[in-house]
Amino acid sequence: MKSVKSIYPLRLPRSLKAEVQRRAKDDLVSINQFVAIAVAEKLAAMNSAGYFAEKRERADFDAFDRIMGRDSSEPPPPSEDVIL
Repeated sequence: MKSVKSIYPLRLPRSLKAEVQRRAKDDLVSINQFVAIAVAEKLAAMNSAGYFAEKRERADFDAFDRIMGRDSSEPPPPSEDVIL
């Protein structure tokens, strides 16, 4: 299946454009490819932050403290089943 691409005119301050050009050249990629990868990385970071924020909301910190305070040689009791 062919990828559908769109054109977006991007305005950058000269200093930022110069840095992007330098980094793209160092990475042996086009400016367009460098910017597309940078946007993809930013979106991935934002999605990861949202994922972990959701996990944090569901976390049971009291259970965590109990587990971390347990003697490491003692196996976990059946009541502390791991839920993924």
